[in-house]
Amino acid sequence: MAAAATATTAATGSNGLTGPLGGKLKRVDVGIGFVELQRKRRRVFGVKCCCSGSVVPIRGINGCVEKCENCRFDSKKSSHSYRVKVQASSSSTMPFASPKSRFASKQEQFFPRCTPRNSGPQSHDSPPKRDTGIANEKEWGIDMLNENVNESGTNEDGSTWYRKSGENSGENGYRCRWTKMGGKSHDGASEWKEMWWEKSDWTGYKELGVEKSGRNAEGDSWLETWQEVLHQDEWSNLARIERSAQKQAKSGTENAGWYENWSEKYDAKGWTEKGAHKYGRLNEQSWWEKWGEEYDGRGSVLKWTDKWAESELGTKWGDKWEEKFFAGIGSRQGETWHASLSSERWSRTWGEEHFGNGKVHKYGKSTTGESWDMVVDEKTYYEAEPHYGWAEVVGDSSQLFSIQPREQPPGVYPNIDFGSSVPPDDESPPTR
Repeated sequence: MAAAATATTAATGSNGLTGPLGGKLKRVDVGIGFVELQRKRRRVFGVKCCCSGSVVPIRGINGCVEKCENCRFDSKKSSHSYRVKVQASSSSTMPFASPKSRFASKQEQFFPRCTPRNSGPQSHDSPPKRDTGIANEKEWGIDMLNENVNESGTNEDGSTWYRKSGENSGENGYRCRWTKMGGKSHDGASEWKEMWWEKSDWTGYKELGVEKSGRNAEGDSWLETWQEVLHQDEWSNLARIERSAQKQAKSGTENAGWYENWSEKYDAKGWTEKGAHKYGRLNEQSWWEKWGEEYDGRGSVLKWTDKWAESELGTKWGDKWEEKFFAGIGSRQGETWHASLSSERWSRTWGEEHFGNGKVHKYGKSTTGESWDMVVDEKTYYEAEPHYGWAEVVGDSSQLFSIQPREQPPGVYPNIDFGSSVPPDDESPPTR
């Protein structure tokens, strides 16, 4: 097989922002760089502080505070791995800002100061880090208040804080307990918000969620949501757990920002689906990535990845691949490509057919005249089961399982709407 092409591009901002967006275009991985928001260790302010680091959110959920109607909405790395001569090279990561990152820890001026007399909430908020997947519930430290609270105050440095908690109820035993808190600097230039919630109803539905956001005086902003859901599939009657995380951050001074949407779904028979959609921009360059994997619980597996990037000048490059296997038989195929401003396009496509008998048919070609077609003796390897599946997610969801629904009166049963007579294609959980 011919050597892979190489494409390397870099963008440098006025304040030292540097983001490599290139690398060797291997058969299954184009080296598209990704920006990572790096966070410094928190400082200890002379007294023991309850501040601990983690996170950020992505869609407003005021519904859970006022009416709790519309808020339905790590660290573990993605389980998305490439095996058998399909090795994924790690993406280059760079700080979102210069070494003195204004986007990193800003606790002393960004959030209320921790003092022995301060009874206000301490923010756990900081910019999210890229490519950290979906965190486990223990990493969030969700602690719901047992009573209704509505309080606020002012710290010694002039910053203000508030904390509220409550409970909402609805039909079918619907219950939403929530806690909301936040604060501002004395001049209003910096602000943080946090919200926790848990939901349940008489159908067995349970949900645990977090939303966090913040901004600083330089105009940097971020937002993150996390959600974990337990419910019973209405067609198979199997228990299902679904987890999701959305993260985004934006620079206030540079043309830079990123967004990620992660999802995981599991059922009690071993069916698992995982995926992510990512986007980012750093000055003159933009990049995208999508990937997914699905295990049917009976030995069949599908995995795919699609990455691409482009510069402001119009140069584009990318890489994608897909594999399908069952009982040792399957296929892999992919393409690496590059397009210039003058519309000249180079590409290399490749494929593999695995027959399950130790024979593999390999073939491919490129626009520069390369080609190959051969049958070789080669062992077939693929992952028929996820390394993190139903047993693991149940073990990491003790707080979700412990959510207590409203007491159900004798003889009262929840209304269950099965919708159409055919199971829907959309496997997403019901919304309220």
